[in-house]
Amino acid sequence: MTHKHLTSSVFVFRRNPQGWRLGLIRHPRFGLMMIPGGHVEQEESQAEAALREVAEETGLAVQLVSPPAAPVPDGYRPPRVAQPWWIVEYEVQPDNHLGTDHVHIDHLYVALADGERPVGEPAHPFGWYAAADLAGLDMFESARTMALALLSGLSTLPAEGGDADGGDADGAAAGLGAALLSRLGED
Repeated sequence: MTHKHLTSSVFVFRRNPQGWRLGLIRHPRFGLMMIPGGHVEQEESQAEAALREVAEETGLAVQLVSPPAAPVPDGYRPPRVAQPWWIVEYEVQPDNHLGTDHVHIDHLYVALADGERPVGEPAHPFGWYAAADLAGLDMFESARTMALALLSGLSTLPAEGGDADGGDADGAAAGLGAALLSRLGED
């Protein structure tokens, strides 16, 4: 029987004067540059885990950017949980959660950093990277592929969407979904 664990990972972006950047950590066990993420704890949703993991690993406060979703009818009261952009499965080797090979059901989110500098102490080495930087980094190819597509979509957003140090996260988030979808839909 294959054990499956819920995880959440986050593509964290920030616009600076030179353009859009992706936030990556250096993973302590793999030694690779990775997007922040980790296991979903029993008392949290996947979205809550995504926010917690980013805060723990990078020290950053972020705003999750939801993908386009079906509307709910007026009068529907239960609160919605932020949806991931994708849910994927990865086969992984033993880790601190399970001593045998298992599968991570990873909920991949997109987020905008509320500031370029950490608001807390990051647990891992962290940095901001442009699309041109990614080719030279030791990272998983699937993450590099997705990051390049997302950065390409972000580059289509107008620069006047905010001020030079990253601007208004709400304003950037408004156009983000459409820009990302249009880029991801290209072959």
